[in-house]
Amino acid sequence: MKLDDHTLRLIAVGASIAANCQPCLESNVAKALENGAEWQEIAQAIEIGKMVRQGASSKMDRFASSLNQKAPLTAGLPGEGCGCP
Repeated sequence: MKLDDHTLRLIAVGASIAANCQPCLESNVAKALENGAEWQEIAQAIEIGKMVRQGASSKMDRFASSLNQKAPLTAGLPGEGCGCP
């Protein structure tokens, strides 16, 4: 089954929220509207994206807290992790 553009754009709206990407959200809301989405559908996609983002960030916060309770962390070594400063 192939998803239609209407559905794909609503998914993109929610994903934009989950990714904290304002330019993506602006673009995907406009494209969702162009593909026949109604504001109520967009609002629902935004709420789903917010729930996903909250779930992911709260899990990360719990994980970070568990690391805090262990031995002090050393600064990231070159070549380790995701490359964040």
